[in-house]
Amino acid sequence: MSSFMDTKIEFLKGVGPAKAKLLNEELGIQTYLDLIYHFPFRYEDRSHFQTISQIIPEIDNVQIKGVIRKVEVVGAARKQRLTASFQDKTGQIELVWFKGVNWMKGKLKPGVPYIVYGKPSLFQTKYSISHPEIEVLTPANEAGKKSLLPIYATTEKLKKRYLDSKAIVKIMQELFKSQGFALTETVDHDVLSKMHLVDLKTALKHTHFPPDAEAKNRALERLKFDELFFIQLKIFREKSDKKEVHKGIVFQKSHLVHDFYTNHKPFELTDSQKQVIKEIYTDLQSGYQMNRLLQGDVGSGKTITAFVCMLIAIGSGFQTAIMAPTEILAIQHYQGLAEYCEKLGLKIRLITGSTKKSARKKYLEELASGEMNILVGTHALIENDVQFNRLGLVVIDEQHRFGVAQRAKLWQKNKHVYPHVLVMTATPIPRTLAMTLYGDLEISTIRELPKGRKPIKTSHLYDSSRLKLFGFIRREIDLGRQVYIVYPLIEESSTLDYKDLMDGYESISRAFPNTPLSILHGKMKSKDKDFEMDRFVRGETKIMVATTVIEVGVNVPNASVMVIENSERFGLSQLHQLRGRVGRGADQSYCILMTGSKISREARERIGCMVATTDGFEIAEKDLELRGPGDLMGTQQSGLLDLKVADLTTDGELLKKARLLAEQIIDDDPELTSPSHTRIAKHLSKDQIASLKWSAIS
Repeated sequence: MSSFMDTKIEFLKGVGPAKAKLLNEELGIQTYLDLIYHFPFRYEDRSHFQTISQIIPEIDNVQIKGVIRKVEVVGAARKQRLTASFQDKTGQIELVWFKGVNWMKGKLKPGVPYIVYGKPSLFQTKYSISHPEIEVLTPANEAGKKSLLPIYATTEKLKKRYLDSKAIVKIMQELFKSQGFALTETVDHDVLSKMHLVDLKTALKHTHFPPDAEAKNRALERLKFDELFFIQLKIFREKSDKKEVHKGIVFQKSHLVHDFYTNHKPFELTDSQKQVIKEIYTDLQSGYQMNRLLQGDVGSGKTITAFVCMLIAIGSGFQTAIMAPTEILAIQHYQGLAEYCEKLGLKIRLITGSTKKSARKKYLEELASGEMNILVGTHALIENDVQFNRLGLVVIDEQHRFGVAQRAKLWQKNKHVYPHVLVMTATPIPRTLAMTLYGDLEISTIRELPKGRKPIKTSHLYDSSRLKLFGFIRREIDLGRQVYIVYPLIEESSTLDYKDLMDGYESISRAFPNTPLSILHGKMKSKDKDFEMDRFVRGETKIMVATTVIEVGVNVPNASVMVIENSERFGLSQLHQLRGRVGRGADQSYCILMTGSKISREARERIGCMVATTDGFEIAEKDLELRGPGDLMGTQQSGLLDLKVADLTTDGELLKKARLLAEQIIDDDPELTSPSHTRIAKHLSKDQIASLKWSAIS
């Protein structure tokens, strides 16, 4: 943007140092540029007038024109109110002010025509409008000059200093009228023409002061495009740079994969798994460092897919590592792969915070010498004394649970060349979010479940149906099955949650006096958790009463029922993850969502979605719609998705177009040196788009 836009807000007519200080403190507005990018959050339609006879209870706001016939102060002292009888040709309505009575009384003139705008309320059979906006009717405003009035976000502190939305409108008008008003276009003419977009100056003016709805929509489309396009451009540029800088180890030997497929494969891989392995194998032979995200629903077979890819690295003479966020999950990976490693003659070890010193010392020696092929562990893998001989491939499970610095440490464990990186998540990522947050990662998706798996049947029961629930649980246990009963765990009320869990445990104990139970919660010591989980895995206990610590627990194929208490307190993604704890075997499995009779509309939507589908990707899209991208991926505080106008839940098509164009431009002109990309290069160099570094450190 030009130097004009860098001018401090205090120099704008009508602002000054005191107001500028407040606008900075409350809204972060320091310069003209900050002000012009402080957009309205909604618009009031002032293009139409209603008559008083057209007012109905369902209407939000009305704009009427007429005259005041009578002004009267009613009541005494603090209970005073000002009333004005306002009428048009079709009827009469009362205008009421409870504040500023004397000031308003002096302004209102009976017999003078006015425009009134406000929300009508009905008391008995009469309508009234409290604290309406009112202005003298003139030929200009009668013609609908204020067709769409912008409404700006403000704060209580600003309102007390008379900096409400109206005041911001006046300040914004002054900015557009300023002498020397100048804007630097951010994209070149070819892009505007190709994408059928208005220029930036028109877009900004019509966003703040749209002449009509169509102009507002075209203006917003241009601003949304800018946000999404420059994020994508930055992603593709980083991706291009990374390919040049980060050369990768070339893996070509696949004899271990052939041995595994021929002699030890536990089941036939799905077409989806085979496609993912093919994509990863292509990366491992490319000569560039692989950075790939593998997403797949709970139980879709991500681990065995990753193991096949690890065999490619090991067969080529390199070591591999799997890092998991919890000890339970690390143990599950280790136990799941150990039997295959033994058959293939490979050495696999597990290092966690619980590993004994003597064993740890031995494992680290094996690792440093190159004797060990696979190291599985938790955060313990990133400690300084964990030194690989030739690390070729790193698999990071549930990578969003690790911090940036933690992932970067593991990434740098190979002294000579960066290892290939495969990050996995069982939380399906909505398409638009994947394009934005993981844009410079290649993305592979496993959409199929292994053959023989039956979809989990999900139902919603109210607390009043608890006896029905207990009867169903008894029948499943009689069939030899096992049951999870999960209670919410919310950090702010952990004491209350613990009480809920213990009350629930006592209630289950009374209902099932002859059934062995396990209990699992966050306050237990690690060895006690392991003991309880182990009993459940071995089938010694039939019901596991737990908090959400079992969300990424071990695989229990015999568990066929998941009961989620107070399910309205869980997010969609968490409900789906919990449901995925069952349905691991060949038997029909069930998920039962328990709630009280009174739940919010949004909670009802979440539960309805869970009952309607088991497709994790469909659920992720709904979760994005309900919660927004910041809450969903934990980026709200990080600034990674600080979008002012674009919305990933509704602007998916525009994002696709912006992404395609950005990819074409970087493919054709990686350094943006072409004269047709001058404006784009200049804007990008100012680095005004927040850097997206998630995938760069995998």
